[in-house]
Amino acid sequence: MIVPRFYPIVDSLEAADAVLQAGAEILQWRHKGPLTRQAFETAAAIAERCRGVPFVVNDRADVAVLLGASLHLGQDDLPPVLARQMVYMIGLSTHNAAQMQAANDEPVVYHALGPIFPTASKTNPDPVVGLAGLRAIAPLSKRPVVAIGGITFETAASVIEAGADSVAVIGALQQGDITRTARAWIQHLR
Repeated sequence: MIVPRFYPIVDSLEAADAVLQAGAEILQWRHKGPLTRQAFETAAAIAERCRGVPFVVNDRADVAVLLGASLHLGQDDLPPVLARQMVYMIGLSTHNAAQMQAANDEPVVYHALGPIFPTASKTNPDPVVGLAGLRAIAPLSKRPVVAIGGITFETAASVIEAGADSVAVIGALQQGDITRTARAWIQHLR
């Protein structure tokens, strides 16, 4: 699988609409609160809008199955080998060389690595990998590598140069007009 260079992660229907309108070629829905009916309805509405664009649900294999979506798992989530029985496309987060090497044995299509830089999108982030860590760890992966964590428009090119195939963007999408921002990211990462 080829993971697009721009990998937007959103938590609302409005943000999903904006990045899809900008031309995003993949979209992840990340919801860290309880899975309420309203949250599920939001995910379902995003899935409907993602026709032709891979829709990835963060952490929740049950929601991914119900929506016919792909799945992204963290180190403490359902093991990928079990999730693979229900979902075809799975991504897996890694945070260091040992996790990246172990991830090569998992039935996943891409590896996320991070946080590359300090991030505010997680309450208890793993230690920062940095560009030097990305350069050292990315070559260990046998799958495409999606860099995540604190990546800005200004640092994105250095992240790609350091070995990432794709850049996950969360916080940087929250600045100003999301559609315009997403278009700028897509152009910047070509």
